[in-house]
Amino acid sequence: MAKKPKNTKKQRIASIAKGMGGRVGEPIEGIVHGPVGAARLAAIMSERLRPSQGKGTGRPTDPSWSLSRKVPMREETLIQLRELAKSLSGEGRKVSPMQVAAQLLERGLEQVKKEEEEVGVE
Repeated sequence: MAKKPKNTKKQRIASIAKGMGGRVGEPIEGIVHGPVGAARLAAIMSERLRPSQGKGTGRPTDPSWSLSRKVPMREETLIQLRELAKSLSGEGRKVSPMQVAAQLLERGLEQVKKEEEEVGVE
């Protein structure tokens, strides 16, 4: 009796996602991974974050952000966000892990919307 071919990790993940009614995510267009991607994200964060208004020198923020919500995530994701935030922070500018997460979420949603428009999803 011949052995059934073993599924690859990608195939197993795709099968799980399909079974749960989802799909496997793709890399976000416009976000380059590696050192170039980190430099691009740093430029975006520097461009968008502005000093807090009022007393003292609070953490810079994006003035367009009007909501603050908790987002559940895995510990590994938080570690990655902390590492990114640390690498994006500089003298006089501290970027938080959640500021990085918010920026990545916004960019990802922009990409999803763009893809839906391309295929005519409403």
